Amino acid sequence: MTLQGKTLFMTGGSRGIGRAIALRAAQDGANIALAAKTAEPHPQLEGTVYSVAKEIEALGGKALPLVVDARDDVRLKEAVDEAASTFGGIDILVNNASAIQLTGTLDTPMKRFDLMMSVNVRATFAASQACLPYLLKSQNPHILNLSPPLSMNPKWFKSHCAYTMSKYGMSMCVLGMSEEFKNQGVAVNALWPRTTIATAAVNMLGGDAFIKASRRPEIMADAAYIILTRDSKKWTGHFFIDDEVLASEGVTDLDAYAVTPGGRLIPDFFLD
Repeated sequence: MTLQGKTLFMTGGSRGIGRAIALRAAQDGANIALAAKTAEPHPQLEGTVYSVAKEIEALGGKALPLVVDARDDVRLKEAVDEAASTFGGIDILVNNASAIQLTGTLDTPMKRFDLMMSVNVRATFAASQACLPYLLKSQNPHILNLSPPLSMNPKWFKSHCAYTMSKYGMSMCVLGMSEEFKNQGVAVNALWPRTTIATAAVNMLGGDAFIKASRRPEIMADAAYIILTRDSKKWTGHFFIDDEVLASEGVTDLDAYAVTPGGRLIPDFFLD
C-alpha cells in the first residue's frame, strides 16, 4: 500500500516534523492540504505554507496551501471542506499543530495556558470532528496525532503541568476516538519520538547543543508513512514510538537520522 492518490489534511506543516511528513507523502504522489498560519516568511523561522506547497509539487505531489489558525474552528472546518472539494475527499488527518511552554504553574501566564490548550487539545478535537465525515467514506482512513503515550508518572507533570496536560489531551483523543470509531474502520493513533527532533521548538529550548544531539524530522516522517500505509481496520488505538515503528519493518540502524552521526542523543519527554 502507498499514499498515491490519497488525500492528507495536515494542521501545521510549514516546517519541522509536519513538513517532513508532507514531503514523504508527496514522494508517492499524494494530495496534501496544508492548514498552517504562517503565510509570510518569519524573520527567525524557515518555511511558510506556500513554500512547503512548492516543495510538495516539486516531489510529484499535489498541494493545497490553506492559511488557517488551528484555534479558529470555523476557519478550520472551511479548510477541511475546501480540501475535500478540491481532491474529492479526505483519507488521512495528521494533527501536527502544537504549542509548547515548559514552565511551572506559577510561571505560566493564562494566555500561554489557553494557547497550549487551544492549539494542542481543542484544535486536535476540532480537526478530527471536521474530517471524520469524509474519513468515514475513505477505504483506509487514518487520524495520526503527534502526541505521547499516556503516563501518570508525576515527573512528567511537576515541571510543566500545563504543557503536559495539553499534550496528554491530544493522546486522550486517540484513546477515545480509536475506540469510538474502530468498528467503522477509522484508525486513530499517536506517534512520538524516542529522542528530541531537530526542529525550531527544540532549538528554542536548547539551542545548537540540543540540535546537535537530536535526530532529523525525517525519522518521524518515515515512521508516520509506515503507520499511514497500514490497514486502518487492524491498526488503531496505538501509541507508537518512531524507532519501534521502524524496527517493526526491519530498520534498526538509525544513525543516518542523527544530526551528529555517532553522537549522543537527548531522550524526548514522556517516555518512562
